[in-house]
Amino acid sequence: MKTFDAIIIGAGQAGPSLAGRFAAAGMTVALIERKFVGGTCVNAGCMPTKTLVASARTAHVIRRSADYGIHTNGGVSTDMTAVEKRAATVINNTRNSLTTWLESTDKISLKRGHARFESATTIRVGDETLTAPRIFLNVGARPAVPALPGLSDVEYLTSTSMIHLTALPRHLAIIGAGYIGLEFAQMYRRFGTEVSIIERSPRLAPREDDDVCQAIGDVLRSEGISIHTNAQDIKLSKSGEDIRISTASNPDVDASHLLIATGRRPNTDDLGLSEAGVALDDKGYIIVDDHLSTNVAGIWALGDCNGRGAFTHTSYNDFEIVAANLLDGEDRKVSERIPAYALYIDPPLGRVGMTEREARATGRAISVSTMPMSRVGRAIEKDETKGLMKVVADVETGQILGAAILGVEGDEAIHGFIDAMHARTPYPVLKWAVPIHPTVSELIPTLLGGLKSA
Repeated sequence: MKTFDAIIIGAGQAGPSLAGRFAAAGMTVALIERKFVGGTCVNAGCMPTKTLVASARTAHVIRRSADYGIHTNGGVSTDMTAVEKRAATVINNTRNSLTTWLESTDKISLKRGHARFESATTIRVGDETLTAPRIFLNVGARPAVPALPGLSDVEYLTSTSMIHLTALPRHLAIIGAGYIGLEFAQMYRRFGTEVSIIERSPRLAPREDDDVCQAIGDVLRSEGISIHTNAQDIKLSKSGEDIRISTASNPDVDASHLLIATGRRPNTDDLGLSEAGVALDDKGYIIVDDHLSTNVAGIWALGDCNGRGAFTHTSYNDFEIVAANLLDGEDRKVSERIPAYALYIDPPLGRVGMTEREARATGRAISVSTMPMSRVGRAIEKDETKGLMKVVADVETGQILGAAILGVEGDEAIHGFIDAMHARTPYPVLKWAVPIHPTVSELIPTLLGGLKSA
């Protein structure tokens, strides 16, 4: 049996960073990875998909070039082999760089294989048994595939397999209108594929406010994407060489390819967690407290597997919290984190804090301001005026409760609100900021000036 100061299972966003901090503090670390170093973000998530989004946007801009007075010869065609190769290069370069760093860092032992608990302090990896007083789980999540009638009779893709396509689908049907589904929908429509979205709920991106959902739908419909909401009783079957998606209230959709984008599930079902006594919730997420400790002393869970955030940045912040508490003598808590994220359709949606719906549910007095992106000079100059800006504030305290920017550069401009909320700066202070012109952010003081009780 080999003894370490810490064992980390999973080399996603939090694991390597935590291993590096422990190693720098002079501690020995075993970092165990069963598949690819880098986790979802590097191998099947943020980096490859945003690389694909960039290729798709290039095609879209070329098609619109005449709008800017630029004329091209001939049409636009997509070489999916080259597109996929570009994304694969980004994956491999990042993965290899991270692997090289881990393997060359003193006191870190990178172990390859499937880790399983034999006790609360003992892990087996292949023929090796490892033990440590501190064990950290950073095992991530994978696409969730629902038990839809007929699914076993047809071929389907997930977000993981979708990034490896080297041929353009004739017609892509996507079940699920969350963030993953919407990004792939617009991406492949811009590549030249016919795209249909099938969503059970009445709205796209159902966690957002109604006005934001409507604006997202307007963007996608304007590019020729077919949207079927309220799609109940989804059934799948073969229709010649196609896949037929039938629902109770919408016309059948016959597609050449099917993407299942109905959420994700944590990778916690084959780690032997019961041998360690680690508690899970009813969805398989590891239950953690405000410091990311599990119910078992000496075991922590970070990243997607703990159900406290499903993004690369929240996983990294989990690392920051644990490292600060264990190594820097601080008392950082997950509850101090203000939720923020982006939806990378084009234009992107940047979001922070509460939606208007969530703010109203608290029972407090709120004020709301919205403004169309058509009022933003930067958007006008770039001829990208779709979307809106929105902010929600607490009437009594003047604190910003949440904001959304669906528009050009919205994923960057939202950070003005993120920083202000983290600093707990009352919104009247921001009204007197002097932003740079011409930017999207320069309209934030104007947006705040339009706050009215709602």
